[in-house]
Amino acid sequence: MPNEACLREGGLCHYRNYIDGTWSEADGGQRLDCANPASGKVWATIARSGPVDASRAARAAHVAATTGPWATMRPTERGRWLRRMGEAFGADIERLALVESRDNGKRLSEVRAQFSDLPEYFHYFAGLADKFEGRVLPIDRSDTFNYTVWQPYGAVAAITAWNSPLALLTWKVAPALAAGNTVVIKPSEHASASTLELMQTFGSIGLPHGVLNVVTGLGEEVGQPLIDDPHIQRISFTGSVGVGRIIATRAGEQLKRVTLELGGKSAQIVFEDADIEQAIRGILSGIFVSNGQSCVAGSRLLVHAGLHDDLVRRLCEAVTELRYGDPMEAATQIGPIANLPQFHRVQQAVDHALEDGARCVAGGTAVTTPGGGWYFKPTIFVGVTPNMRIAREEVFGPVLAVMPFEDEAQAIALANDSDMGLAAGVWTQDIGRAFRLSNQLQAGTVYVNNYRGLAPQSPCGGFKQSGWGRENGIEAMREFLQLKSVWIGLGALPHPYPTSES
Repeated sequence: MPNEACLREGGLCHYRNYIDGTWSEADGGQRLDCANPASGKVWATIARSGPVDASRAARAAHVAATTGPWATMRPTERGRWLRRMGEAFGADIERLALVESRDNGKRLSEVRAQFSDLPEYFHYFAGLADKFEGRVLPIDRSDTFNYTVWQPYGAVAAITAWNSPLALLTWKVAPALAAGNTVVIKPSEHASASTLELMQTFGSIGLPHGVLNVVTGLGEEVGQPLIDDPHIQRISFTGSVGVGRIIATRAGEQLKRVTLELGGKSAQIVFEDADIEQAIRGILSGIFVSNGQSCVAGSRLLVHAGLHDDLVRRLCEAVTELRYGDPMEAATQIGPIANLPQFHRVQQAVDHALEDGARCVAGGTAVTTPGGGWYFKPTIFVGVTPNMRIAREEVFGPVLAVMPFEDEAQAIALANDSDMGLAAGVWTQDIGRAFRLSNQLQAGTVYVNNYRGLAPQSPCGGFKQSGWGRENGIEAMREFLQLKSVWIGLGALPHPYPTSES
């Protein structure tokens, strides 16, 4: 089957919107360039969509949710479709991984590993599609039968970020479809290609038209009209805290429900009894794999004062040995920052840390590679205090802020001294301490002696300004369902205005 997602011309791949099962240019025909982060050179373009495109996609999703085959399909059949989607994804991993790595600069080996797990999310939610049962309620009225039933919202919007486009899409689309909704996807303008390629994959298995739709472009030009469209009943967003506030405000004005998976400033806490080798691996994985471009990046390292100097020394030695290069090459350990605006934000965060008095002991500068691109050295700061910007603001880059602590109480206080609460890591051999901290840390996910784990069965989401709602697990299905109470009268109603004769 020819690839309709990508039209090749002049050495570039030109991507179009996917609306109601059809590929189409944006209204007005404008386009945006997509640069390969490893070289900084344009390799593709995407449609620069606007309100007309948002309206078309929302309408298509609404029709599919209300009058199309998806609207009358039994939950077990929806589950079969999700299984087909999971199988199609699994069969196309290599092609999809190559596109995503080229588009956002994540190492190909890492993308392959991430994608190998994603079909399981479709299979998991396929199994949940027919498992949400209502209840018969024992109300104190013998002449009335009362029960509850779960129903979908209808057409929903999924707005994804550039760091892991297909993973974030899967975590939204799989439960939304299993619940019976249809979806309009608005990917980041910095990484839309793999999302559009996945629509080619799903289209090849005959997924009913309008069930999945994609519009690309800038948030203010197509994202906001999509949120405002009356056909869109719910919004699920992954991205920054700042944009999350805008979406929550805009949706709130229309009383639309939202799920927000926002930023983090996650703390990894290393106690004196920790397995140091394991902790070092977890710290490196938590902040420098993916260049810190992960919502749960362990960007704050809290270390027992007795371990501080030695642990920092060993981390510095580890990062200086890492190999930079083309993310497509197997030997590469550090790839580029995903896009130029983010590269500048990382440099700005480093400058702010130095201005505030933190001391850089590793990295702190850009890297020049033969192929060009936007590379930045893994960076470690010590002498950090809780009020510094590097300790409070999300960088979303390979920058680690290290702070010592004297005892357990201080470690908890430092970890919780944040406006965000997405994740936390604890490294200790004391099982009592592990349970105490897991209970007291203000984070949606706590990892003990491991970090960055994910599974379709396990919910993830944030405390405080790290978001609302949950993705993955049964909880994700609930985000896309609404509960209805039904009252069935079984007898004659009494007269509402009885007379003395009656």
